[in-house]
Amino acid sequence: MPLTRMQRRPIALTIAGSDSGGGAGIQTDLKTFASLAVHGTSVLTCITAQNPKQVLAVQPVRPALITAQFEALQDGLRPAAIKSGMLYSRAIVQAVITALSALRGVPYVLDPVMIATSGAALLRADCRSLIQSSLMPLARLITPNLPEAACLLGHPITSQEEARDAVKALADRFQTACLLKGGHLPQGSKVIDYLEDGKDLLVLEAPYHRKRQTHGTGCTYAAAITACLARSCDLRSAVQEAKAFISQAIAQSVRIGSHQALNPKP
Repeated sequence: MPLTRMQRRPIALTIAGSDSGGGAGIQTDLKTFASLAVHGTSVLTCITAQNPKQVLAVQPVRPALITAQFEALQDGLRPAAIKSGMLYSRAIVQAVITALSALRGVPYVLDPVMIATSGAALLRADCRSLIQSSLMPLARLITPNLPEAACLLGHPITSQEEARDAVKALADRFQTACLLKGGHLPQGSKVIDYLEDGKDLLVLEAPYHRKRQTHGTGCTYAAAITACLARSCDLRSAVQEAKAFISQAIAQSVRIGSHQALNPKP
């Protein structure tokens, strides 16, 4: 029987922590990439012991091993797009900055993961300034949620008007496109996100689903954007497709044990 011609798939790289519950981090990033017909590679930054309710422990990966993971991928697995999530420590951030310098030109989505849905700290305070000064300038897009945006700007965001001002301020400050996710500030039956990319402000609306699992939504959203960029979508199209993807994943959440999980599928 003759061999069929192999289908080519683009590669996307996730730089993130492992979630033992499977709902966020590396696990959900790879599921999302696969759902969007993209091959996922990974650089693991931390091992966490967690479930959707709580983070019990965090073990950071040694910087030398992070560097080695990047080096392993240089042999025929160059990504078409990159995302980062949980970085945790200053040493890890520095290792990632160094590695990304060799991948300039590859679209990079930075999800500034600071606090888990459960409230656990996922980024040490002493490396926030390094991320802002040296990592965010490498990004094509940053994707903070409202608490993360408030932390970056130093003031709370409590209204849609403040959210619109905040996304513009963040894009100006870091000289990159910014997607401000509005899940923490629903407007009646809607969730509103804002994309500032130097063009007209793009407003993205989706239904607000009450009593649905939100653990891993930020990771999944950023991973979906990254997958679309890896497939050569422009930034606006990538964000719009990813918004539809994450909204469906929330709406079609499934039961897993005594928890819920997102259902990422195209």
